[in-house]
Amino acid sequence: MKNIVVFCFAISVCFIGAAQLDEVDSGVYRWNELPTKEGHQRIGRKIMEGSSPHFSFLEIHATTQEKGAKPSPSHTQENIEEVIIVKEGLAKITMNGMSKVLAPGSVVVIPPLTEQAMENVGDSPLTYYVMMFTSKKEMDIERGEKAGGPLFIDSSELTFKETDKGGVTHYFDRATAMCENFEMHLTQLNKKGPSHEPHKHFHSEIILVIEGQTEMTIDGKNYSGTTGDLFLMKSNEVHGITNVGDTPCRYFAFGWQ
Repeated sequence: MKNIVVFCFAISVCFIGAAQLDEVDSGVYRWNELPTKEGHQRIGRKIMEGSSPHFSFLEIHATTQEKGAKPSPSHTQENIEEVIIVKEGLAKITMNGMSKVLAPGSVVVIPPLTEQAMENVGDSPLTYYVMMFTSKKEMDIERGEKAGGPLFIDSSELTFKETDKGGVTHYFDRATAMCENFEMHLTQLNKKGPSHEPHKHFHSEIILVIEGQTEMTIDGKNYSGTTGDLFLMKSNEVHGITNVGDTPCRYFAFGWQ
């Protein structure tokens, strides 16, 4: 039993509502600076945990499963929604009895009360990001089901649309059980320069860099970020991202309210 270590850091979930969580900080969370925790054929990286303008609970972590690692046991979350992004390797993800093998860049949305399990089915380590959250507003399971319920997004099935600066791949734009709207896309900037002028909006947003060298401005402060790094911009914070490298950069952008 002691060798079965699931790096969801989800033990904190038991205390949701029991105490007010501190709000997570805006800024950059660098992959190479994340605290790690090692277990049997697994490494966990804690990225952030706390509350946010729209969430009473927000946690993001990354897990690496070695080749042949014992699958995480099937489980459900009662009042937590999850978004998983495959960083590297091949993941077999099962939701409510339906399984799919997903490659890097693929995404799943796991509503509350959904039975889920994950397994490394590749010949190399599997690394994935997990975003777990509980809304400050009342959870609406029916709203999420009407919007499509559990969601598998295979990166190989998506379409890259070219733009004058590079291109964009749209993942989803819909309501969920915890969010009135959750939108996710991937942007590519081929040359040095900004994606757009600094701006602000009501929804909070995360930028996850998957390739290249970037710089993000958040409320007048500048942060650098490269592959694996994550930027968090909370509601109504002025922000803008720039490609500062000599090669293309690519990043996920996802926002919610």
